[in-house]
Amino acid sequence: MRSFWSEPFLWIHLSGAAALPIFLGLCLLGLAVGSPLLPVWLEVFLVGVAGIAPVLWMQWFRPFYIFSILVVAVKPHNLTSSQQRILSRFKTNLNQVIALFVAVLLAVILWQLYRFAPLAASVAPFPPSWRWAGLLLAASAFLASNLFLQVSASVMAVLLTPESEFAATKPHVVEKIRQDFTIARWQVDRLLPTFAGEITAAAAPAEPIKPASRGNSSAGNIVSPQPADTNCTASLPQQSSEK
Repeated sequence: MRSFWSEPFLWIHLSGAAALPIFLGLCLLGLAVGSPLLPVWLEVFLVGVAGIAPVLWMQWFRPFYIFSILVVAVKPHNLTSSQQRILSRFKTNLNQVIALFVAVLLAVILWQLYRFAPLAASVAPFPPSWRWAGLLLAASAFLASNLFLQVSASVMAVLLTPESEFAATKPHVVEKIRQDFTIARWQVDRLLPTFAGEITAAAAPAEPIKPASRGNSSAGNIVSPQPADTNCTASLPQQSSEK
């Protein structure tokens, strides 16, 4: 196992990909509301741009600050050197290529959702006259889909980094983190507890108890039994004979 795999923030944001089907389903329901008010290509373009452009720009220029949950982030100066190396891995050219690939993939998925949207018209959340509300729901859900998949894909790329390559990565400069990454304004000293030290201590074998030596004064001196005085017992027959 690679050393940086013990970082819980990586696994938390990797699991965010599980929310992708939920938001794609909401996008489908939004597109199922009413009939198109604009040309088909224009509606798909507007929903696609609203969902893809902001996240793609973020991941390309100022990647998501991975050491955060929702709207709370860990203060940059509290990061360890390993965590700073993880941030440096998000600023590579590979991550930019991955961000572009994910954007194209989701654009293709959006077009398929638009094609099959009429099949979900019976379960649309709004009446047919609320087409604009449906498009707004579709754009918002598609934006969330991009966010969760983009972050999860970039995390996966970091997790697959070879150990030797990660060790050779320079830690990101703390003073530049706020300008190089998209970070929440609400920042705290710590978000997750650290269990590494406790696990190591619990896994360490217990030291065997050594028996105390006989010569140890703290354990108490052991008094060996003395032989009985035979002179007293031997003199008894002699006294009885004299009587």
